[in-house]
Amino acid sequence: MNSNPLPARVVLLRPRNADNLGAVARAMKNFGLTDWVVVSPNPKLLEVPGMHRLAVKAGELLESVRRVDTFEEAVADCTWVVGTTSRALEGRRRLSPAEVAKEAVARGERFALVFGDERSGLTNEDCAQCHALSVIPTGDEQPSLNLSQAVLVYAYELHQARHAAASPAPTAQLADDALLRTVRGAAEEALSAAGFLRDGRSGFDALFGTLLRAHPTKKEAGLWTSAFKAVAKALGRGSTGPQTP
Repeated sequence: MNSNPLPARVVLLRPRNADNLGAVARAMKNFGLTDWVVVSPNPKLLEVPGMHRLAVKAGELLESVRRVDTFEEAVADCTWVVGTTSRALEGRRRLSPAEVAKEAVARGERFALVFGDERSGLTNEDCAQCHALSVIPTGDEQPSLNLSQAVLVYAYELHQARHAAASPAPTAQLADDALLRTVRGAAEEALSAAGFLRDGRSGFDALFGTLLRAHPTKKEAGLWTSAFKAVAKALGRGSTGPQTP
């Protein structure tokens, strides 16, 4: 049995109830997850004493949780970002928790599971920043889950998938979210210069979604960025700065 922590990061966007953080810590401890980040403008959110009441035998996770101000900062070093939501977005796959776990274990690199706030979950803008989406199938009479319950479902599936098969060593480092955002910006600049986006961003998310589904390596992402920058420059819209091959 592999004793190394699974390279999974739990990202909580704008949590409202500090007590839930204690329950989330316990759920993570149950199945060996250790990396988590809270995206919140409230600097005192993690100072509520009551969190320890629900974090049974998981108090050390409450000490290690990080608070950041933006979604982008929370996932910048993750090669795969999966939003947990019942929403659908064109160009994004919708996976079950088991499918997410199986793919995450196969990839073997840092990825993020993103959860929205307890009241309304992820927004459309949040979903647009994710590489894929996932939903927990539930009964029609009560479709919503408590935040810690949702984390527990994914943590369990990751635990099961990890121990069902050995994780293969990746042949090349995959592009992280920060690099994928660079590719996206270069693509928007080039396609705008070419007139493809003259009617707004209609269709761009679906188009870029095909690149996300390909899981490009760092080298491939660099090549795509260089190609888009070259197109934009040729059309008179690109920057004159150095390009990364």
